[in-house]
Amino acid sequence: MDKRWSIKEKGEEDKIAHLSEVLNIDACLSNLLVQRGIETFEEARSFFRPSLDHLHDPFLMKDMDKAVDRLNLAIQNNEKVYIYGDYDVDGTTSVALVYSFLSKYINNIDFYIPNRYEEGYGVSIKGIDHFAEQGSTLVIALDCGVKAGEKIDYAKEKGIDFIICDHHTPGDTLPNAVACLDPKRKDCEYPDKNLSGCGVGFKFLQAYCQFNNIAPDSLYNYLDLLVVSIASDIVPISGENRVLAHFGLNKLNTNPCVGLKHIIKIAGMQGREFTISDIVFKIGPRINAAGRIDSGNDAVRLLICEDDQFASEMSIDIDKCNDTRKGLDRDITQQALDAISNNPELKDRKSTVLFEPEWHKGVIGIVASRLTESYYRPTIIMTESKGFATGSARSVDGFDLYKAIDSCSDLLENFGGHMYAAGLTMKIENIPAFQERFEQYVIDHITEDQQIPQIEVDEYIDLSNINEKFYRILKQFRPFGPENLKPVFVSHRVFDYGTSKTVGKDSSHLKVELIEEKSGCIKQGIAFSMGDKLEKLQTGNPFDVCFTIEENVYNGRSTLQMMVKDMKFPYED
Repeated sequence: MDKRWSIKEKGEEDKIAHLSEVLNIDACLSNLLVQRGIETFEEARSFFRPSLDHLHDPFLMKDMDKAVDRLNLAIQNNEKVYIYGDYDVDGTTSVALVYSFLSKYINNIDFYIPNRYEEGYGVSIKGIDHFAEQGSTLVIALDCGVKAGEKIDYAKEKGIDFIICDHHTPGDTLPNAVACLDPKRKDCEYPDKNLSGCGVGFKFLQAYCQFNNIAPDSLYNYLDLLVVSIASDIVPISGENRVLAHFGLNKLNTNPCVGLKHIIKIAGMQGREFTISDIVFKIGPRINAAGRIDSGNDAVRLLICEDDQFASEMSIDIDKCNDTRKGLDRDITQQALDAISNNPELKDRKSTVLFEPEWHKGVIGIVASRLTESYYRPTIIMTESKGFATGSARSVDGFDLYKAIDSCSDLLENFGGHMYAAGLTMKIENIPAFQERFEQYVIDHITEDQQIPQIEVDEYIDLSNINEKFYRILKQFRPFGPENLKPVFVSHRVFDYGTSKTVGKDSSHLKVELIEEKSGCIKQGIAFSMGDKLEKLQTGNPFDVCFTIEENVYNGRSTLQMMVKDMKFPYED
């Protein structure tokens, strides 16, 4: 599939020159800083040298004083406190962090994760009834609750107070909770609006420590759980999140909690330096698999445990859940791809809306993402649950999926989400009408560019600029993630040095050795799933290459290489 290269606008020349002078770095690196809004020496120092002293005062968050007062009262009165969270990675890490910390101060504490299939997302009636039966009078809800007004009222009738720690956009009316901590509240002036759910829980505990004169180091000991949340929930790695992710990765790499240590072991990741990507693709999916296949409670039990034997056994069970998840994901994805390829009408559409009552609810979101990658168009995958069609939706760059679904809202029982991902439920008999209405909306509103995958390029660069000093400074831009993505470069008019070849079991990948026309500089790289381009490389014509820069360590020797993202051949005879 052809890709569109979108070149970022270059920063102002005087700002780039200033940073190059005061930092003594290449203008290319200075431009990367300016593109990220870093324009002064002080801003650059804060960026390159994150400090926990840079964290904001937690009491800047609306209702924080009320939340801390209520927690202190519960501890003083020896109340039964429940820690409640969603069944995904953000929810389970939130619960593990808050439970682990507060269990040192609360004698009567427990946690609760709703069942994905029986209770669904967010605060549940079944959960509230359980709290009442157990005599609980305070629940701390994490990564959910900001739209649970009726359920919070129901809890209040049963004598249960809620402290909500959420990061989703609230509705017009906030729940009648004791405190509603959410930086996205319209009346909340907290400086950073992009915290994860676990991040909001962390700020709550930070405020508790601050109020009660507890040394913050005891809380910082759980930053490995927080970085797993930040990475897995795909929140921006900027501002406060970048500081928390930086120190969370340090903790994960040097002294992870027992549960994460065993997840790392079962994933075969020992002895390496972990990045945000490792969490997203290796650690997060295993934690998520528990809630998708079995119970999110298992994930929390693993993350809070301090016994190596128990953690070893739990990590094996969770890895089995992940294997099951991968099998379901693979099989259902293939069934969905076959359904499209075998139906010319579906193949030619601008959108994908598929329903199969037997598909596993726990993986349809993953399947929707995979189909979006394959056909690059707005995609909704649905299965049957409790007599209704329920589904997950994913979008393409720039297309507002939420608006498209909202245009069909009269056909739906409920829906929610944002521009790029959403969930929805409808009567099964409404599926054909929804398919046609959704398709027509996409036809009317999607642009030509939105139908072509985009690679956002930070800057043009000569291969001769890539050296050890350049990469040493580039590494200090980490951790990479949304709003601080790994820089992508383009080099013009490079040639195959004559040694490029296909590699891999089916020769589907390329190992390239490229030479730059104007400097004669030679660089090596790897181009996954581009084995079919070898013939074009060998024609002798120059081409343009789009890539990131990686460090390749082999037999104790470190070299720099290009991770090729795409190649274009505009200079063919």
